[in-house]
Amino acid sequence: MSEMVAPKLMTQPPTAVLSDKYLAGVRTYASGYYDPDYVPKDTDLLCAFRITPKAPTDMIEAAAAVAAESSTGTWTEVWSNQLTDLEFFKARVYDIQGDIAYIAYPMDLFEENSIVNIMSSIVGNVFGMKALSALRLEDMRIPTALVKTYPGPHVGIYDERVWSNKWERPLLGGTVKPKLGLSPKAYSTIIYECLMGGLDTTKDDENMNSQPFSRWQDRFRYAQDAVNRAMAETGEYKGHWHNVTAGSTMESLKRMDYVKERGADMCMFDFITAGFAASADVFAHARELDMIVHCHRAMHAVFTRQHEHGIHMRVVAKWLRLTGGDHMHTGTVVGKLEGSWSETEGLIDLLRERYVPANPAQGIYFDQDFAGLKNVWPVASGGIHVNHIPDLYRLTGNDAFWLFGGGTHGHPKGSRAGATANRVATEAIASGSTLAEAARNSPELRDAMALWADIKFDVQE
Repeated sequence: MSEMVAPKLMTQPPTAVLSDKYLAGVRTYASGYYDPDYVPKDTDLLCAFRITPKAPTDMIEAAAAVAAESSTGTWTEVWSNQLTDLEFFKARVYDIQGDIAYIAYPMDLFEENSIVNIMSSIVGNVFGMKALSALRLEDMRIPTALVKTYPGPHVGIYDERVWSNKWERPLLGGTVKPKLGLSPKAYSTIIYECLMGGLDTTKDDENMNSQPFSRWQDRFRYAQDAVNRAMAETGEYKGHWHNVTAGSTMESLKRMDYVKERGADMCMFDFITAGFAASADVFAHARELDMIVHCHRAMHAVFTRQHEHGIHMRVVAKWLRLTGGDHMHTGTVVGKLEGSWSETEGLIDLLRERYVPANPAQGIYFDQDFAGLKNVWPVASGGIHVNHIPDLYRLTGNDAFWLFGGGTHGHPKGSRAGATANRVATEAIASGSTLAEAARNSPELRDAMALWADIKFDVQE
C-alpha cells in the first residue's frame, strides 16, 4: 500500500517583490471598487442601492464599501489578494445618481439556482456597516445566463386557467375569517359556503398552521371534503390553499403529501418566514406532485416598508419568480395596506411579463429578461370589498387573483351572500358593465355596496 502524500500547499509570496497594488495597509474602498468608466457586461448581476452615508464618509466611498464588502474586499489590503484575479471577481460601482449607487457583480460570484447565495452575498453583511446610516436594495438585474439556471413557476397563469377552465375575468379567493380559533369542522363550513357562493378558492391565512384548536390533519381533511362537495354541486373547478408551512421543511413536505393524497392540487406556503432554501424544496416537491403553490409574503414589510433602509418588494418578487412560486401577494393600493399605484403596477409586471424594460416611474431600474420562465399570479388582498373592484380591475386587469376576507364574511347575510356579491361584481366589471347595473339583479351585491359605501382607503396614484 502506497503512503499518503500530503498535498502541496501554496506558500506566501515574497513581500519584497510585491507591486504597490498589493502592498499591505489600509486603503480607501473607492481606490479599488469605484470605476465610473466600467461598462456593465450582459453577464453581470446589477444592483441599485439607495445609500445614506454616515459622516464623514462620502457617497463614493460608502458605495465602494458596499461593493467591496459584498464581493471580494475587506477593511485592509491583504497579501492573499495575489492568489486570485481580483480584477475579474470584484464588484464595481459604475455609476452614482443622487443617492442611488449602481453596482455590477460578475456572475461567477454566484452559485447557480441559489437565491440563498445571492442574498448571503449581496445583502448578507453590508447593512450593518458603520460607514452607512441606511441602505436599501431598490432593484436587481439578474443576467439571463443566471436566470436560465432557475426552474421558475411550475404552473403559471395560463396553465392554471387551463386547469380551472376559467377565463376572461380575475379569479376570486377568500381568506377564512376569523383567522384563528375555528375548529376544523366549523372551518370547513365556511369554506363550503364561500365556494357555493361563487368564489373559486378559499385559503388558510399565514398563521394558520397546526394549533391545538385545529390540528393540520383534521383541518386538511375537513377542508378538502368541503372543496370536493362544492365542486360536485356547482360543476365548477374549486380549491382551497392549504397552508403547509411548518417548523421544518421536512414537515412541510409531509403535509404536502398528505393533502395531495386526499385529492388537493394546491397548497399555500409562507415563503419569507420559511426562507428561500425551504421554499426551493417546497416548490420542487410541488413539481413532483403536480401542485400549485400560493405564496404568502408574511413578514415582508419588516424590510420592504422603509424608504431608506431594507429591500424593495420588487427584488423579492424576482427572487420568488426564479425560485418557482405560482402566486404572490402584491398589495392592492385601494385596500388597507400601504403601496403606491405606480410601484404596484411595476411589481405586477415583474410577475407576469416575459421581459420588463426599465421604467423609472415604476421604480424599475433595470431591464429584466425572465428568459422563458412562466409567470406568477399577482394576488391582491387586504381590506378590499365590492366597491373597490372597478379600481382593482383598472390596476390588475384579468390575470390576477383577488382575495376578499372581511369583504366576504362581513356581508350582512353571511359568507355565501358575500361571495356571490364578489362574483357578480367581478363578472360585471370584467365584461364592461358597472356595479350599479349589476346590482339591479343582485340583492347580495346591493347589500354589500350599501354596507361598505363609506369604507374607503386613499388611493396612492
